[in-house]
This record gives sequence, structure tokens and C-alpha cells, in this order.
Amino acid sequence: MTDRQIESERIGDARNALPEPDAAVLVGRSLGLRGAVNARDLGGYRTTDGRSVRGGVALRSDGLNHVVAEDLGPLDALGLRRVVDLRSAEEIREAGPDRLPGSVTLHHLPLLATDFDIHLTLRSALSDRSARKQRALLGGGRAAAMMTGLYRWFVTDAQARERFADLLRLLAAPDGVPLLFHCSAGKDRTGWAAALVLTALGVDRETVLADYLLTNERSAPVVTRVLDDFGSRGLMREPELLLPVFRADRAYLDAAFTEVEAGWSGFDAFWREGLGLDEDVLTGLRTNLLDGGGG
Repeated sequence: MTDRQIESERIGDARNALPEPDAAVLVGRSLGLRGAVNARDLGGYRTTDGRSVRGGVALRSDGLNHVVAEDLGPLDALGLRRVVDLRSAEEIREAGPDRLPGSVTLHHLPLLATDFDIHLTLRSALSDRSARKQRALLGGGRAAAMMTGLYRWFVTDAQARERFADLLRLLAAPDGVPLLFHCSAGKDRTGWAAALVLTALGVDRETVLADYLLTNERSAPVVTRVLDDFGSRGLMREPELLLPVFRADRAYLDAAFTEVEAGWSGFDAFWREGLGLDEDVLTGLRTNLLDGGGG
């Protein structure tokens, strides 16, 4: 058996699988939704054994509560069977439920880190217009530290792991796809979920990171508009303090993978022991999401 064949049979530690420069593979395809600018397809990424993630079966997004009327047609055309909402119940109450075509089954898998509640932190920062207090809450690296802590929590918290495992089971089910999963911004909970999916399929770490960081490009106009609005309305004297919260950062995703390696010695063991998933789920995931099936 060749080294490449050995590598393809493993879940983790994948090597570079970026498409060749002349390959006409469309990756990170936007779904073109006006109300959900970070909605995109995971299709097109290459695995270490030369297969590709199928287009139109695993989709990631920011909150679908922002969907406008003209987005409903394109959403319906996706043929979605399931949508997984990773937002907390409080987020849904405050921001509103998803706007979906009537034929879609909605699954609510809430992920709320009490010690790293970004939603509560933002509300606290905006409710007190004291620049000194906002700096004490978010400045001096505290916002970035909170984000890093959140990503570690994704891996170390048993309930969080179970929520992500539930999503992976849905993606692996015989009638599971097309499936779209999302949180509020489509960045953190959604970002780690996408990283789990792509890593399990055999996509290399740098490509997983590139997909994660694509959020910064897709969400940049929204982030700029929000920060400008906070400044112009006098809600924050230094709205840039929120940038570590609003942007994807390699250090955040690295923190999650570091916890995987520290607690389980690698992704293979994390899949079995941390997520409680077996070979059948992995096979189902590859059958549903990869060209050429589960092989």
C-alpha cells in the first residue's frame, strides 16, 4: 500500500489537497443571498485521495433570520431537506427565527458557552457607552482571549461536542442532505462545524483554514457598516475594539485543533471518543458529501 493510500484512510493529519492552479473547481461558492452574505457551499474542496466535496449538499451560512423575500426563491431552489440552527434560544428570541421555504425540516441544536457568551458580551458593551468600561471589557487582548476560550470550549465541553456530533449524524444520514447549518454570523460555531466536516472528509488543514477565513472576505461589508454605525450613533468611541469578535482569526481555529490534539492525541481518536462517532457515521458522511461515495 502506498503512503498516499495510507493517508487517505485516515481522518486527521491530512496533507495539502488544494486544487491544481489550472483546475476549474469552484470552491467557497456564495449562495447569493442578500440577507445572508456569508451563505456558501462547502463543495469543490479536494481531499488527499483525490476526491472532491460534492456541491450543493453541505452548506454553511450566517443567520437565516435576515433572509429577505427575494432570497426565498433561491433558498427553495437549493432543494434543502434540513436546516440546522446552532443559535441559542435567546438569540432566536431577540433576532428572530429562520425564514425558510415550507418544505424544509428545521433542527435546533443550541450552542451556548456561559463563560464565553459573545452575545451577552456585545450587549453589555453596547448598553454602557462608557469608553473606559468598554475598553476594560474588550481591550488589552481580552476580546481575542474570549474568542480563543470559546473555540477551546467547542472541544472541551461535553455538551458542545454532542451538539456538533448531532450535526455530523444528520449530515451522514441516508436522507440527510442537502443540509444547511448556521449560527448568527456563520463564523464561530458554524466555522468549527465546517472544520469538523472537512477534516473528517480528508481535506487538509490549510484548506480547512482557508474556508474558515473566507468569512472575513464575505462579511467585510457588513462588519464595516456595523462598526461605522456604532461609532456614528455614539454607542462606542472605539468600535474597533469589536474586531476580534467580528473577524475570523487563525489563532481561534488553531486553539480548537490544539485542544483536540491535547485531549485525544489526534482527530481520529477525537472522532471516536470525543464526538462518540463510529465508522458508520464516517462512511455515511463520505457517501453523502464526496464524489465517488464512501470508498
